[in-house]
Amino acid sequence: MIISAFSKTLGQLGDPRFRRVLLLGIGCALLLLGVIYAVFVTLVGWFTPDVVTLPLVGEVRWIDDLTSWGSAILMFVLSIFLMVPVASAMTGIFVEDVAQAVEDKHYPSLPAAQKVSLSDTLRDTGVFLGVLIGANIVALILYIFFSPFALFIFWGLNGFLLGREYFTMAAMRRVGRAEAKAMRRRHMPTIWAAGTLMAMPLSVPLINLVIPILGAATFTHLFHQLRRKTGSGY
Repeated sequence: MIISAFSKTLGQLGDPRFRRVLLLGIGCALLLLGVIYAVFVTLVGWFTPDVVTLPLVGEVRWIDDLTSWGSAILMFVLSIFLMVPVASAMTGIFVEDVAQAVEDKHYPSLPAAQKVSLSDTLRDTGVFLGVLIGANIVALILYIFFSPFALFIFWGLNGFLLGREYFTMAAMRRVGRAEAKAMRRRHMPTIWAAGTLMAMPLSVPLINLVIPILGAATFTHLFHQLRRKTGSGY
């Protein structure tokens, strides 16, 4: 079931609507990271004096430049770590377009899906982003203590989070939030396995930026396949 959903997704990667969401997701992620960097640099500037007087040295005027460059390097490193979760969260705002493109091609007989309000979308996106970043920061401790298994921990953690989020977003359009959560609980092993498949390429630069699109489309297929398997109607 998972392989079938993933194969159908790969076959639709050339869809213009997929490319549009990919570009929007990456663009919004870069914009958000830029805003975070600007706020961070401003705060550093506020708390860093222009001149520092040190014993035996006298006045030092390059502290401000040092902290500016240091903050730039720090944010660059953090952006590498944060780019994927931020891009994933930003793509969640446009997931409706991906799911609709999948349904138009593979499930054309379906009735119109329920519209998820912008406020609900933004709220879910914010929560997802916070959980994704927070969980990965906490996981850094596990990576240190269980370094031989760090990659598997990364796959398992992000697979669970990605699967949970993207399945819920795909299912909500058709059955509402409550039933989406109920389906997620019933089929969590399958959803987690599919999410892990999505998480594995997260460690591959550039390819990882396509994962949000693959996830949204794959879990749309998976939702319909699970509905069909259980004999549920619309």
